[in-house]
Amino acid sequence: LQYGIVLDAGSSHTAMFVYKWPADKENDTGVVSEHGMCDVEGPGISSYSSNPLAAGTSLEHCLNQALRDVPKEKHASTPLYLGATAGMRLLNIADPQMSDAVLRAVAATLKTYPFDFRGAKILSGEEEGVFGWVTANYLLENFIKRGWLGEWIQPQKKTLGAMDFGGASTQITFETRDTIENPRNEVMLKLYGQAYKVYTHSFLCYGRDQVLKRLLSKFLQAQSYQETVSHPCWPMGYNKSLLLSSIYDSPCTEKERPNLTLNTTVTLVGTGNGNLCTLHVSKLFDFTNCSFSHCSFDGVFQPKVSGNFIAFSAFFYTVDFIQTVMGRPVHLPSDLKDAAETICATSWSELLLKAPKLEKRLPDYCAVSTFVYLLTTKGYSFNNHSFPNIAFQKKVGSTKI
Repeated sequence: LQYGIVLDAGSSHTAMFVYKWPADKENDTGVVSEHGMCDVEGPGISSYSSNPLAAGTSLEHCLNQALRDVPKEKHASTPLYLGATAGMRLLNIADPQMSDAVLRAVAATLKTYPFDFRGAKILSGEEEGVFGWVTANYLLENFIKRGWLGEWIQPQKKTLGAMDFGGASTQITFETRDTIENPRNEVMLKLYGQAYKVYTHSFLCYGRDQVLKRLLSKFLQAQSYQETVSHPCWPMGYNKSLLLSSIYDSPCTEKERPNLTLNTTVTLVGTGNGNLCTLHVSKLFDFTNCSFSHCSFDGVFQPKVSGNFIAFSAFFYTVDFIQTVMGRPVHLPSDLKDAAETICATSWSELLLKAPKLEKRLPDYCAVSTFVYLLTTKGYSFNNHSFPNIAFQKKVGSTKI
């Protein structure tokens, strides 16, 4: 057996995965299973810009677990990678020196371990989308399967599209037979001797945390940065004071940054107005400009969605909340729309009674549900026929993607 370690450095947290596979390869592609995982304590590495060394230190607990997970005699031959995603993409836009310092600090920590360190880098959005697609289809055995007699067989199965909704970006990736009009969105893959033409796009600033920041900024802008501002997406009875610096600390909101000093405090008051919330959330997208035969939004080419999809990360958590806490099914776009309206109309005290353990995320389900509805229907153009082909799942089998 061979082992490998991957650190997935997301915008809000880092996870470590330890993989194992048999030493012999099949058609140049390995046959891999998850051997162990570990969630790093604390925020994502991009949050350590003011103290880069601490980004490295934060990984030590999980790396020490990896020392135990991988047999000692295999340490030196075990590759170790760190891939950072949209949180670090944003830091790299805001302050390239700072993002380099964080990656250097992380690399320095990783090099102190006895593994075969292969680098710490920021993945492109396209890489991130494609890796998620490959992972989901690999785990579902859409590429290759173990036969009766232990031999490997190609099942000629259709692949599943993948939709990921992280903290700072969202990705859509699927196999298509259509012409991909923008070469930046086309990836040709050869896996187990089969060729796949895959469409992928990553939308930076369309992850959950950045969407919520951009929405806050929209409300402040619309109400000319008054001391008290109504927040139509927050439930009635919920309000909170925020420093302007916590909203305008991101490239996703910088173009709307007011001339006020950023240490000013504003108080946001939830009004639970679903219609007004939807109006503002829809303004986060540009559905107008398109120089291709068809676009999703923001002028990005997208072919018609086809086949089945898996939607994970915050897509899953949002739909799971609707089904589990609100007790509502999600089969059609209208179910998602109606559920969002119901959540938006539910007061803060009622929400707290329904889900006391979710207090931290609770105020934002109205906005996030509305966003997921608009993203999937108006953005990606899922309709009554295609929306039921999306499976909202946390895991494939027992493995997180």
